[in-house]
Amino acid sequence: MSGTLRIGSRGSKLALIQSAWVRDELRRLHPDLQVEIEVIHTKGDKLLDAPLAKIGDKGLFTKELEAAMLDGRTDLAVHSAKDMPTEVPEGLAIVAFTAREDVRDVFVGGASSSLRTLDDLPRGATVGTSSLRRRSQLLALRPDLDLVDIRGNVQTRLRKLEEQGMSGTILAAAGLARLEQPKLASFAFAFQQMLPAVGQGSLAIEARAGDTRVAAIVAPLIHEHTALAVRAERSLMHALQGGCQVPIAGFAEVSQVPDEVGVERLLLRAFVGSVDGTKAVRGELAGPAQAPEGLGIALAEDLLARGAERILAEVRGAA
Repeated sequence: MSGTLRIGSRGSKLALIQSAWVRDELRRLHPDLQVEIEVIHTKGDKLLDAPLAKIGDKGLFTKELEAAMLDGRTDLAVHSAKDMPTEVPEGLAIVAFTAREDVRDVFVGGASSSLRTLDDLPRGATVGTSSLRRRSQLLALRPDLDLVDIRGNVQTRLRKLEEQGMSGTILAAAGLARLEQPKLASFAFAFQQMLPAVGQGSLAIEARAGDTRVAAIVAPLIHEHTALAVRAERSLMHALQGGCQVPIAGFAEVSQVPDEVGVERLLLRAFVGSVDGTKAVRGELAGPAQAPEGLGIALAEDLLARGAERILAEVRGAA
């Protein structure tokens, strides 16, 4: 492949690291291809004083990147897959999900933190998070905690921890790994404690629908097992009509051992909870890995029938 490829990227340090990784991989795979990054600031990057749940979530971190592709300024965009709405605008398509980093959430304490488990937090400790998903699951485990909204990049959040005397915050392990700061994590949450966001740990590469040249260039970055898992998670989220404004979590993984007839299996876990953590419905379902969307829909229907519909109605009514 030759010519020029233009990547649209948010301007945060983490976003630029992610886009630079894609750029470098594409240059390695296609030595004659010139790959450039164009920084584009999104609404979510500009509005840092309000909780995510209060300012809406459809395209909060993607809309401006998508507009640049549609008007021809860029050829593709690199997103954290967890930031991608389940509905992609007409004329665009997700052409790759990359291999996942560690999908878990981690607790990041202050500079002198010696915490090793959630039980080490003192009663009434203040924890910063703007994620309703994290808030719901954390309060289900520790209803005594005082949770406050905190947004911004990793450096900003760490500064706010010290300035406001918080005991810690919760971040994605994948983000810390990409920033080469994994040691900031005091401990990781088990999936039984806190399921991650849909798509967490993977990068989503978006391009114009029908652009076969870009799709062919990016194709080697597709990680098949991750793609199957994220497709199941996004199908679940879409069926639940979820996003940043509702506490929903989902994580799927392909079994390392096929079933008795050699078919790969996909296990999908999910969580729907109230914002205060007092109500929750959890579930899991396994099925053929090659039918991820159907698995996501089936588990969503099961959750809704077992009380998730009522919980989500209450959350949306209070928003």
